[in-house]
Amino acid sequence: MKIHTTNYRDTFIEIAEDCPASKGESPPVKGDAKTVASLQFDLVKQNPYKFTSDDVFFQVYAVRNDLTENEYKEARVQFFSKGQPCFRASPLTKRYGWGVHSDKDGRIAIYGCESAEYKNFVADKNLKVIKAMKSSK
Repeated sequence: MKIHTTNYRDTFIEIAEDCPASKGESPPVKGDAKTVASLQFDLVKQNPYKFTSDDVFFQVYAVRNDLTENEYKEARVQFFSKGQPCFRASPLTKRYGWGVHSDKDGRIAIYGCESAEYKNFVADKNLKVIKAMKSSK
């Protein structure tokens, strides 16, 4: 079985061209349930460079599907047996103004588009810099 990945290395994902945010914004929580965006945001913001994007996407999937830790190993294989959207398609980069940096080990952190770090990553010639996907065609 082929295993797909969403991980990048030494890469920075810029916000989408049509992102409405002028600075990094915390995604809203709707009622009691956290949104995909708020789950991604909390995991990455509170744990910079601790997780890969695969780790984050699977953890969000696990939380939203009420998986127990005993189910993680098998569920993770199933989850990545088909391609998953990467952070280029995340609401964080498309709507809420967060750039995503992947280090040499594929571990990620987010930076608001207004920050000096964000601007430094965009200008870094040693990094692969790619844009998030636009929301509209």
